[in-house]
Amino acid sequence: MTEKTLYPEYSKHYPLLVKNCMRRPLDLYPDEIAMVYRNEAGQYFRFTWRQWHERTCQLAHALKVLGAQEGDRIATMALNHHWHMENIYAAICSGAVSHPINMRLSVDHIAYTINHAEDKIVFFDEGVSSIVESLYDRIRDKVKAFVYMSEKPGLPQTKIAPLYEYEALIQGQPKTYEWPDLNEDTDAVLYYTTGTTGLPKGAMFTNRQVYLMSMHMMAMNNFDIRLPGDPLRPNQAVLLINVPLFHIHAWGVPFYQVFAAAKLVFPGKFTPQSFCELVQNEKVTYCSMVPTMLAMIIEYPDIGKYDLSSLTHITIGGGALPLGLKQKAEKLFPLMKAGGGYGMTETLALCLTPRIKRYMEDWPEEKIAQVRVKAGLPYPGLEARVIDENGADVPRDSKTIGQIVLRGHWIAERYFKEPEKSAEAWRGGWFHTGDAAKVDSDGYITIVDRITDVIRSGAEMVPTVLLENITSNAEFVLEATYVGVPDEKWGEIPMALIKLASGEKRTEQDVLDFLQVEGVDKGKITKWMLPVYVAFIDDVPKTSVGKYDKIAIRKRLDEFTAKAKKVRAV
Repeated sequence: MTEKTLYPEYSKHYPLLVKNCMRRPLDLYPDEIAMVYRNEAGQYFRFTWRQWHERTCQLAHALKVLGAQEGDRIATMALNHHWHMENIYAAICSGAVSHPINMRLSVDHIAYTINHAEDKIVFFDEGVSSIVESLYDRIRDKVKAFVYMSEKPGLPQTKIAPLYEYEALIQGQPKTYEWPDLNEDTDAVLYYTTGTTGLPKGAMFTNRQVYLMSMHMMAMNNFDIRLPGDPLRPNQAVLLINVPLFHIHAWGVPFYQVFAAAKLVFPGKFTPQSFCELVQNEKVTYCSMVPTMLAMIIEYPDIGKYDLSSLTHITIGGGALPLGLKQKAEKLFPLMKAGGGYGMTETLALCLTPRIKRYMEDWPEEKIAQVRVKAGLPYPGLEARVIDENGADVPRDSKTIGQIVLRGHWIAERYFKEPEKSAEAWRGGWFHTGDAAKVDSDGYITIVDRITDVIRSGAEMVPTVLLENITSNAEFVLEATYVGVPDEKWGEIPMALIKLASGEKRTEQDVLDFLQVEGVDKGKITKWMLPVYVAFIDDVPKTSVGKYDKIAIRKRLDEFTAKAKKVRAV
């Protein structure tokens, strides 16, 4: 008897590939609107899942024409739009690597990432043409082709060569493509860190990691505990993707939400006005953003002119969500709940989320709100600990500070071409994040600082994120950050940098008084953590990902100290 042929590659070894995320909505809802893009001129572009897939197939053929091969890095410097999404999937699903470039980095760092990644093709849109031109002489030896993306026909006048027009490039290409059955460990995406402590590092992720992240993200949504008064979950989510796609592909949204067949709305360049218009017109139900974006929306004077009632959830990342900012947002959007989370370049997407546990269902709203602003609990598929300098877990006392370490399916295994830095991050089977945190009795993690940003005053550590969160609860404060000022006796002492809310007339003493009442008197901080100096400034310096830029602040420390007023003795 002849043994029958078995097909393990289509059963127990069925590859976990990004192309499967793309296939599902095409099979289920081919003629539903998949993506909406609003450009800066206010024009709208709409694509069904069938149309988007056909254009992605055409681009995959065009990449072959340009000489792209499996493993090549295909870079994109662009805002959020359908071209960017087509590029992501055409590159990954044909076997290449998608490299979204953070165009808010310095020109030196952008040039470094392109050359270090050895990008073969660079796609860019109209908004960054001048940046690409300024980079051209520094990257021309590595990059073999440039592609210009625009709704306007023709190419700009530029020295960039060889330069192709996106729409002309895909025109006439077949609208179907035989996506290969890749090995699931084929590299899929490459993200570079912001280089806050040196040159940017490239975190590489495989198809398998992207796929497993997507599945676990969707599973987590089904674990949500509904609280009394929570709105019903819509049959189709409508997502406004404000977070740039160059920030770990907008925290993974283009992968797991494509699999979920959600409608994706792209604002191009974020403004409060475009945000309000798109939420109203497209009935957006969910969006994600950094805290500074939320602060801009709250301050937008025309916000009352729009119907934003469809919006039921905002996820905040890229920095801690201050309780005060959350409360201000929820006053404007009564049906909306804002929540925090935690992730980094090396985690592909969020890795911690402050989801509510079942026994918290009947807790008072104020207590629930305090949970939702924490970094939270690890997603299914990941493990997270907070450890001391000896590698032991810190006690769950909401006080003891340690470092977050992680492991799991979608934690970056390596930094691209940097084995020494990979080994430095991975120690004892855990990825060391460099973020300082504490853990409460329910197991929720709260970020208190970067290990390098903690203010070391005498023998104690002053957690700046904790101070920032408490300060931001004040109605008169829009943004707040803290840095250490050198001191001969204590080493460092805390200084607060405050941006007041619009129209507020307050004194530095008001900041100290608020912290005394809301922080010290309520046992959240100790008296020696109070700022010694308070400076009112017009804008708090921020990084390319919207975080408070402590390096830039330290470089201008003399300037800020000169503006500051001493509010207490040391």
